[in-house]
Amino acid sequence: MEATVSAPQPISAKHPPGLYVLFLTEMWERFSYYGMRAILLLFLIDNVRGGMGLSEMEGAAIYGLYTASAYLLALPGGWIADNILGQRKSIWYGGFVIMFGHILLAIPAGNALFFIGLITVALGTGLLKPNISSIVGELYPEGGARRDAAFSIFYMGINMGSFLGITVVGYLGQKVGWHYGFGAAAVGMLFGLIVFRILGQKYLSNYGNVPTKTEKATEGGTQNRSLFFLIGLIALLIFMQFTGVLDLTTAQGLAKGAGIIITLTAVGYFLFILLLGGLTLVEKKRVGVLFVFFAASAIFWAGFEQQGSSFQIFSDRYTDLNVFGWQIPSSWFQNFNPAFILIFSPVLAALWIFLGKRNLNPPPHLKFAVALLLLGLGYLVMVVASKIALTGELTSPLFLTFTYLFHTLGELCLSPVGLSSFTKLAPKRYVSQLMGVWFVGTSLGNLIAGLFAGGFDESNVHQMPELFMSVVYFSFGFAILILIFSKPLKSWLGGVK
Repeated sequence: MEATVSAPQPISAKHPPGLYVLFLTEMWERFSYYGMRAILLLFLIDNVRGGMGLSEMEGAAIYGLYTASAYLLALPGGWIADNILGQRKSIWYGGFVIMFGHILLAIPAGNALFFIGLITVALGTGLLKPNISSIVGELYPEGGARRDAAFSIFYMGINMGSFLGITVVGYLGQKVGWHYGFGAAAVGMLFGLIVFRILGQKYLSNYGNVPTKTEKATEGGTQNRSLFFLIGLIALLIFMQFTGVLDLTTAQGLAKGAGIIITLTAVGYFLFILLLGGLTLVEKKRVGVLFVFFAASAIFWAGFEQQGSSFQIFSDRYTDLNVFGWQIPSSWFQNFNPAFILIFSPVLAALWIFLGKRNLNPPPHLKFAVALLLLGLGYLVMVVASKIALTGELTSPLFLTFTYLFHTLGELCLSPVGLSSFTKLAPKRYVSQLMGVWFVGTSLGNLIAGLFAGGFDESNVHQMPELFMSVVYFSFGFAILILIFSKPLKSWLGGVK
């Protein structure tokens, strides 16, 4: 789910009421996002209960485009808040846009309206998500352990919202009707808006009310270079369309095109600041480490985010859902992730503190390697499960349970460590931009996850073990590369832990 927080710290002082306003607002927003996401792919490929009846390939591509866009649009969402609306108005308007999008999804009026609703939700999410976290930080200008504890509380709200959303929206969507589920997501966002409007005015004071315009670039040519780079990417896509390399008229073609844009943008940015960013040798080495972390995170999220795509299909078609005579909604399996986060976050936080006191806390790159190994281990479990499924027998729910457990432990090793590393290692003048690149890695992983799930067609079900095994190879392979180059990576970190 989401665990991009510092290790939980003891709460030594009372927190301002504004924290709990933001906690509840974000909880209901995540209720709507993860609840709708839990049933999105099932609705797209359903041809029995009023779904769209798309192929697995097209449905998974649309799923990947949506989830990737929700993270990618956080970049312009943050810029709009900084330069035009301010954070408070961005959250308010973003919440309304999200709610309106879910209302459109709840209206059974054809595919065109549904896709408009999907785009609307993604736009609203991009406007709301980056700015509500920013205000949490503003409540604690002194920083320190109290601020870390506040973010731990805040992100518990994210995972509580996720758990409730998947439970309620998943049940309504699969057991009552798809559009009832989408409607419940709209109601969840409405609750969040009510909390933010009524309590926010009272307890958030003036935080986030005034836009903080970003400083103008010191080099006049920076914006021109960015414009030329964007034009070059668009020209490349047009060339690939006309030469037949890509077909941008299909969902899968669009997803592949978006993947090319995201990848080239991220790699191009890293090359730009390494070659033309005016960095010292130490800074260049640290940016090199961040590139390794970016690549590792994209691979990790590509495998991890299968929970809403290929794992969702596997739980729906190949898993025994009978619990004491009742067929549980297959989307409920996605609840293992937020539940495990709530259980194991304090455990791992205590482990890092225990190891740190004994000077045994692993450096960041080793935690990334562990995260990738845990990801691959989870997929090894799915290889076994898929081989059982090929016999025609429904698999035990324990397979998905243990897979989610390994993946959640991997997330807790990678996500908070990655966020912390980008803030510590990035050159000061590039911190905000590189933080955006970190989330671009999440966006790319979501997109790849959607494209990967397109291979789960009933006609080639025999390829399931091979598909799952390919993720094992990638995750284990990159983890081994990190371990092989552990010494130079540790040297490039320059003592940063």
